[in-house]
Amino acid sequence: MDLWTRRKFFVTSLAGSALAGAGRLLGKTPALGGLIPEAPPAAGGTRPVMISSANGVNALGKGMEILKSDGDTLEAVVAAVTVVEDDPNDDSVGYGGLPNEECVVELDASVMHGPTHRAGSVASVQKIKNVSRLAKTVMERTNHVMIVGDGARRFAVAEGFEEMNLLTDHSRKIWLAWKAKTDFNWRPGIDSPEWKQHLSKLFSGDAQKIAYAKRVIAHPVTGTINCLAVNGKGEVSGTTTTSGLAWKIPGRVGDSPIIGAGLYVDGDVGGAGSTGKGEENIKICGGHTIVEMMRKGMKPTDACLEAMGRVARNYNNDKKKLATFHLYFYAANKDGEYGSASLWKNGYEESKVAQFAVHDGTQARLMPCKPYFDEAGGDQ
Repeated sequence: MDLWTRRKFFVTSLAGSALAGAGRLLGKTPALGGLIPEAPPAAGGTRPVMISSANGVNALGKGMEILKSDGDTLEAVVAAVTVVEDDPNDDSVGYGGLPNEECVVELDASVMHGPTHRAGSVASVQKIKNVSRLAKTVMERTNHVMIVGDGARRFAVAEGFEEMNLLTDHSRKIWLAWKAKTDFNWRPGIDSPEWKQHLSKLFSGDAQKIAYAKRVIAHPVTGTINCLAVNGKGEVSGTTTTSGLAWKIPGRVGDSPIIGAGLYVDGDVGGAGSTGKGEENIKICGGHTIVEMMRKGMKPTDACLEAMGRVARNYNNDKKKLATFHLYFYAANKDGEYGSASLWKNGYEESKVAQFAVHDGTQARLMPCKPYFDEAGGDQ
């Protein structure tokens, strides 16, 4: 779809509900060389429903149990992402997250509660694993919206959160490999018989771990988890949690804890969030943009594409520049309609279609995002 056709489509979508069904045409994800085709997203509303970034697919069941028990929507999304924050094998959030350039794990998170129009956020938090719940505590126990840095850590300790070393041995070894790649002094000298086998020695010859380390060194992880929930009454809440960009400058904050960017919920409309390169999302206030488009009548997927279009227009749709990063948007309205868009057709691994996770009350499954550019890209 060229830029003029896309622009006319979005304008037409805003004109009225008579053409709202046209958004369903965006559901099909055609195959691209080497990419795995998936079924199109559902167009109709489902309540209760939960959606998240793909790395939350195995955690949504925990939140759905809460929704089915008439629990609060915010408690449901926080319970789901806590599963991922606790998982040392997911190195994009919580325990085991890839560290900053000084080998320190720093976490960010935000929450928004649609029924009460409240929000909470924390950023650059060290030594506290479950920052989504910490953001919820900021919302519930203070008159603030955001607490950052060591102040957030001290607040967490005062509220009974346990301090811990968030750096796993696996993440530490990847950091060492990254440091050796970028700093001549952090690798064996040329007089060492091991100077060419540094990675192999770090990972005991494990080819899979070596390949993964090489990939995240060359293309620093920006993975995050955004999660949104809609209960049977149409109440909406959301959370976004992350360990941020791997190897970042200490103190760097992306979009995840920024209300209106990495997360935005309006209980009268719905919610939206993002994963990927946060700097690009901050510049267009993606979460807020998507919710406002849904307020005007856009379906969730169309609203996500409108926000993605604004990111692309910041670079005059220059695919060479846009190919240096990836970005995903997720959205759900209060009627239980949901959708997701990705900047590129592929996920972070070239062999896979960009996906998001959905739990419709019966099972959790992965579904394809609607790509803005129908080709592979994103710093591969």
